[in-house]
Amino acid sequence: MSAILLIAVFTPIVGSFLLPPAAKVSEKLRNALALAFVLVSFVCSAVLLKPAVAGSPAYIDLELPLGLGFGFLADGLAVFMAMISTFVGAIIVFYSFTYIDRYPNKNEYYLMVTLFIGSMTGIVYSTNLIYMYAFWEISAICCWRLIGFFREKDYVLRADKAFLVTVFGALAMLLGFLLIYGQTGTFDMTKMRGADIPDAAVLLILAGLFSKSATLPLHTWLPDAGVAPSPVTSLLHAAVLVKIGVYAFARFFLINFSISQIWHTAVPVVAAASALVSAGAALRENDLKRVIAYSTVSQLGFIFLGLSTGSALGAAGGLLYILMHSLAKGGLFLCAGVVEHNAHTKDLGKLGGLIKTMPVTAVSFLLCAFSVMGIPPFGGFFSKYMVIGGAVAAGEPWVAAVFVIGAVMTVLYLMRAFIAVFMGEPKGGAFSRGAVDHSAALDEAAIGAGSAETAASAVLPRENSRPMVASVAALAALSLAGGLLIAFPSAFAQNIVSQMAVMLK
Repeated sequence: MSAILLIAVFTPIVGSFLLPPAAKVSEKLRNALALAFVLVSFVCSAVLLKPAVAGSPAYIDLELPLGLGFGFLADGLAVFMAMISTFVGAIIVFYSFTYIDRYPNKNEYYLMVTLFIGSMTGIVYSTNLIYMYAFWEISAICCWRLIGFFREKDYVLRADKAFLVTVFGALAMLLGFLLIYGQTGTFDMTKMRGADIPDAAVLLILAGLFSKSATLPLHTWLPDAGVAPSPVTSLLHAAVLVKIGVYAFARFFLINFSISQIWHTAVPVVAAASALVSAGAALRENDLKRVIAYSTVSQLGFIFLGLSTGSALGAAGGLLYILMHSLAKGGLFLCAGVVEHNAHTKDLGKLGGLIKTMPVTAVSFLLCAFSVMGIPPFGGFFSKYMVIGGAVAAGEPWVAAVFVIGAVMTVLYLMRAFIAVFMGEPKGGAFSRGAVDHSAALDEAAIGAGSAETAASAVLPRENSRPMVASVAALAALSLAGGLLIAFPSAFAQNIVSQMAVMLK
């Protein structure tokens, strides 16, 4: 099991650097290897699931001086997060085969995506705060390069913004780690369970978590990251980046550290404000990917609510929310990618009527949206119900009421986006050559003059990529299956919560 744990972590990390040389042999070989490296990590994490559920997780511990011992732990929470990230990540890599094919910088793209997913596995399995921080920063570098993938000045500035917000947040978190080391004499989380940590350390760590998970007031970089390719935005929102913060919150404050009661009140308040403000922004936004991005900020507020109230029901709901949100939000962004890829615009005012020529994408978008909205019997309904119910059980009914309002707003902005893109009649001149939105990064050099003329003459864009359509359909089906088969993921989430309770004793 220890060997399998090492393979799960280092296959995508080491393998990512083999992809550019593989491209010299064949681009198809590079693509296949990228997918294989991520799938190997997923399969290894799946193998680690049984001992994790049984309470006998795989564990690696190598003692080194100055508290820098090298350690990995595959407990229920870590395996849960690793499986979500690598599974959704594999679908995104498969989707990329068609989406990225027309662009330059493909070698860097696959390297960074695979390394990105590998850094997530390193974060979730690490037991040492310093190594966790190192993997955290690797993910920031990958995020920076991928958001600025198209290399235009405005895009690079937005990538720089994301990098600076998350890196300075991580530095604040590192200072919190040093305060903990000064108190406990170790960076090993397995040796500090139940330790009381000072409020200053909690505040510094929360700054890092909120910056990574785009929580108010550190949320503005995430909607701006919509200039990245759609599989990248799906990776940021669904599989890897923003989930790092909520994972770390659960790892630090539900398992390892004992914190003051004030934080169990303050964090839900911040989460509620973040959920409402971002939902309001989504209602006003006319860029499809920015609508979905603001939705992510809002939904992360629900996850933080579930994990922070101290209720077992809420904590299980928060973990279940991570899974359901990853599937559904990944699907929404990939659907947006199909639209952008073929319609050459993300502007809701220029779209309409696409259900006629993109029926699979339209239905997939709607199914994923239903899960994010919390419509039964989709998986998102059960997780949202548990989170709000957990807030009530924890004695925070007014916070629960705020999140109910946020849930209603979710229905409004996602249905608004669906109707604008897929229903009604096409807007006049929406798909003419002159109306192509340059923010889709489909410049003449990238798509070629012939493709540009084809786009100009098309009355309505069509679904012309089987891998892309299959990817969105798979995530939509899983969003529904997650609700119909809710007993299985719910039992696993509750098992993780019960392990947390044992660890805290």
